[in-house]
Amino acid sequence: MPRIDPAQLTADLVRCASVTPEDAGALDILHDLLRDAGFECAWVDRGGIRNLFARWGTRGHARTFGFNGHTDVVPIGDAASWSMPPFGADIKDGIMYGRGTTDMKSGVAAFAAAAVDFVQSAPPDGAIIIAITGDEEGDATDGTTALLEYMSKQDEAMDVCLVGEPTCPKNMGDMIKIGRRGSMTAWITVTGVQGHSAYPHRANNPLNPMVRLMDQLASHKLDDGTAHFDPSTLAVVTVDTGNPATNVIPAQATATVNIRFNDIHSGDSLTAWLRAQADAVATAFGVEIDLHVKVSGESFLTPPGVLSDMVARAVEAETGRIPALSTSGGTSDARFVKDHCPVVEFGLVGRSMHKVDEHVRVDHIHQLKAIYARILRDYFA
Repeated sequence: MPRIDPAQLTADLVRCASVTPEDAGALDILHDLLRDAGFECAWVDRGGIRNLFARWGTRGHARTFGFNGHTDVVPIGDAASWSMPPFGADIKDGIMYGRGTTDMKSGVAAFAAAAVDFVQSAPPDGAIIIAITGDEEGDATDGTTALLEYMSKQDEAMDVCLVGEPTCPKNMGDMIKIGRRGSMTAWITVTGVQGHSAYPHRANNPLNPMVRLMDQLASHKLDDGTAHFDPSTLAVVTVDTGNPATNVIPAQATATVNIRFNDIHSGDSLTAWLRAQADAVATAFGVEIDLHVKVSGESFLTPPGVLSDMVARAVEAETGRIPALSTSGGTSDARFVKDHCPVVEFGLVGRSMHKVDEHVRVDHIHQLKAIYARILRDYFA
């Protein structure tokens, strides 16, 4: 099999309009590539989502390196705002344009190409697992979690895993992610008594306690950060009444807050804090406050050590930069993998992800493949 061009593979994947939950053939391309290279492949579909599991080498081997990524992408938004076709993978001045070029079809292409070339040229004394989902940008309930459940049932296991998400803020090689903040959203409903705005004493305006509660939550300092995490944050993202009239006090008001939290907290501890704050305001104002919370992921840390050192050495060797070890940013599927094995993330510069005219430098795709190839050589050395 000839060596795999990761840029061409990226272009092939980008041309598949795989907006969550559609796959549009992206995983079929990877399935055929990996199968032809000797990987044992299995479809792990669930809830209308396609997921691909692939292993090269003996099951249960003492050394198994894993890659995790996704081929689904976010919607393109206004197509007229794009200067290049959003699923064209067109290249101009050494830059490839298209939805998913950065997040993260290039990362998947780079690690798939590196793994295929590696097992073809120097078959390792060990195994390589590649787990790719089509449900990272969506609810993430039937993607990597389904793959991990499948692996548990099949007695498949990764000893370490690298997630190929874009991690570099400005320059290739800037940053490795060794953990992620937790994320949770709370939907709050305050129910009072509707009435005429000229007679507020005959009503119980839900906006007054809502405003008080939002101020208390937004003004509260959750913490000062920890050794590896920035301070936790709480953002009020919407407050609504749906009231078009100026002479009516509404019966209900709703609000939503999003919290990104470090390892001082857990989803349960923050939920308890939110409920205590809401209950106190409800009592003070004589209203009902309903709270619905969804925890998208707990915070986690893969302590600096063998895995992060190995990735950092490969990054420095190929880019000349010593990457920072960070836990910044949003969530990723590493939040699920961390319950299976030690996990870190490294990938491209992510400045254009989810934006109009998302793009990637073609030479960065080749550089990323070289980094992943070096990691594999070092791991199996």
